[in-house]
Amino acid sequence: SPYCYVSHSKNCTWKSVPVKRPRLQTGVSSNLRTLQALIFAVEEINNNPNILPNITLGFQAYDSCNVLQKDLEGTLQVLTGYNGIIPNYRCLENIPIAAIIGPYTSTHSILLAHILGLYRYPQVSHFSTSPVLSDKRMFPSFFRTVPSDMFQSQGLAKLVLHFGWTWIGLLALDNDYGQQGIQLVKQELIKAGACIAFSENILMSQPDRNARHIVNVIKKSAATVIIVFSLPVDLVPILDEMLTQNITKKVFVASEAWSTSTLFSDGKFSDILTGTIGLALHSEMIPGFGDFLNKSLHSMTWLKLLWEEFFVCKFAGERNLTVTLDAPIKMCTGMEISVRFHKDGEIILSPVLSSQYSGREIFFDENGDPPAVYDIVNWKLSPEGTIKQVKVGSYDIAALSGRVFSVNTTSQVIDNNSCPPGFRKVAINGKPACCFQCIPCPQGEISNHTDAVDCVTCTWDEWPNLQKTKCLQKNIEYLSYEDPLGASLAVTGIISSLVPVVILRLFIKYKSTPIVKANNYSLSCLLLLCLPLCFLCSLTFIGYPQPEKCLLRQAAFGLVFTLCISCILAKTIMVVFAFMAHQPGSKLRILVRPFVSYLIISICFLLQLILCLVSLVKLPSFTEYDTQTKPGIIIVQCNNGFSLAFWSMLAYLGLLATISFIVAFLARRLPDSFNEAKFITFSMLAFLSVWVSFILASLNAQGKYTEAVEVFAILSSSWALVACMFLPKCFIMLFRPALNSKKRLIKDNKHKRDSNTWLPYTGIGPII
Repeated sequence: SPYCYVSHSKNCTWKSVPVKRPRLQTGVSSNLRTLQALIFAVEEINNNPNILPNITLGFQAYDSCNVLQKDLEGTLQVLTGYNGIIPNYRCLENIPIAAIIGPYTSTHSILLAHILGLYRYPQVSHFSTSPVLSDKRMFPSFFRTVPSDMFQSQGLAKLVLHFGWTWIGLLALDNDYGQQGIQLVKQELIKAGACIAFSENILMSQPDRNARHIVNVIKKSAATVIIVFSLPVDLVPILDEMLTQNITKKVFVASEAWSTSTLFSDGKFSDILTGTIGLALHSEMIPGFGDFLNKSLHSMTWLKLLWEEFFVCKFAGERNLTVTLDAPIKMCTGMEISVRFHKDGEIILSPVLSSQYSGREIFFDENGDPPAVYDIVNWKLSPEGTIKQVKVGSYDIAALSGRVFSVNTTSQVIDNNSCPPGFRKVAINGKPACCFQCIPCPQGEISNHTDAVDCVTCTWDEWPNLQKTKCLQKNIEYLSYEDPLGASLAVTGIISSLVPVVILRLFIKYKSTPIVKANNYSLSCLLLLCLPLCFLCSLTFIGYPQPEKCLLRQAAFGLVFTLCISCILAKTIMVVFAFMAHQPGSKLRILVRPFVSYLIISICFLLQLILCLVSLVKLPSFTEYDTQTKPGIIIVQCNNGFSLAFWSMLAYLGLLATISFIVAFLARRLPDSFNEAKFITFSMLAFLSVWVSFILASLNAQGKYTEAVEVFAILSSSWALVACMFLPKCFIMLFRPALNSKKRLIKDNKHKRDSNTWLPYTGIGPII
């Protein structure tokens, strides 16, 4: 029968078409193509007088449905010559059959070869590749038209080693074909120094082929190259499970049994199988084979029925399909065979019949095996989303050119069994030398080639890219004028420096007024001359930190602010001295002279100057390139030599400000005509608050933000002095001139003396 059904009905008589559409077994189309190829070969031989003159070949076809029991039944019927099976009995009614061709699988062929060998009955297999069948003592009458798996195993090992893969997984059917083939491959790989990560059997006795266990092993293994000895139908459950678990990026190396199978051409497993490479029996284009298939299609009624069933179509002139269809009926064109039929037909005819078209000399060795000629095929994804097998090389042990193994550069193999660039190979303890794991390069190192043993450190001014395959120039970070933050701070500092200049001009204009005279005009002018420098010294912290700038900026900051705070301290002390000297009979009048205030300023400034000179000589500041704080960034900054120098300078400023604050706070209730203490109190309180906040913020700042925090502190503290010391006076001079008169000041002082006869004890003495 030309049909091979998997039927659930035990009452199937095979005499009528079933009501329920049967499910065609997967191997039907392959067996049919094999039969058609045999018929074509017989006709070619019979029509060619140069091959077998005066001899006509014939055949009888039996369909075993790839079931071992049916193979055995058909063989015994041939031997008996009768419909019944009678061992050791022969009753021939017709011309004896010269040989038995088949079966397809090695396991079935081995069983039949044991029986046929007893009678020396010739057996020729078209696809049984087990190396056991080469033993003529065990199988004296067995022949085949395909090479032994011994050659295929050597070819697969060469193919794997060609790509540098040394960490391999193995999958094989639990039959003779799979077990013998995989053992030969294993021996070749170990001999070549490769490592076997795992070796699992595809259990044909289980419906799911033990798929879940196998896929879990694949998932846990670091091996990404898997050699598979299997039939296409037995591999499907494994691929389905891999698809379910979303396991990709594995490279399959296919044996010849499935390397050209069209079962996977629809693209369902494209994410898994794209890049597969394997060996396929060499094929040639056979002229006239396509025409023969079309001719056979129209001449054989059973073939037309099968065609309509398999391709779900209808030939013109046929009223009904043989089964009920759910989809709309389409017309059969006869071209449905396409490449699917032609390709396997070509393989069946190779290498024997194809020799007359290719010019190759075909021979059989002493074991009855033909020469090993394989095509190397690569599975590629077509633009239509289907998988196609493309020839990318060959393995021919009898090559006339002497080039046994060759692979061209067009093969698209996903090489995941090597350490890619950006990683380095590290040996696994307790494993052979070829077994390794891929470790990412450490921070700051790269590897720019496959299977690197060591990573290379980038230079100090370079940084690896994300893939760690090349070194990139690091970005340079500093508080620049082009930076929006730096530009805004610079503009603020320049504009702010003009405010004290304007106030100084205002003080000069109103220097004869009581409010200016009462607040020590000379010291106020000196302070107003220093404050623009306080604002402008912030600019030394912006821009590229050149060595000269690093040397001067901290010293300039310390000296300018020391001069300002010294002026305020001198003003505070002079307020107290002036009040105490004002009392009758006081001997402190000498301290009210101008040189005393300048002496205080000079002493305070001289101490800071000495501290700065010592730090510049002993611990000079220099330009530093920080490559560790921020990955991929070079922070250009000034190294102040030793942080103690900077903090000592800042502590000295804090000491002066604290003394000024305490003295001003104690003298805050002196008469207004002499009193500036309350403004000094607020200014020093704001000054100290700013720099305490700076200390806390600078501990967490990095890179350019460290400089930005210090610039902000300089500007804020400078504004604290301007706002608290001078803005109230400017407001009175410009907007409340009535308050800026001697009469108003005398009136206010009299009112204060009446309401405050005694001041709280301050260590200075009672107020009269």
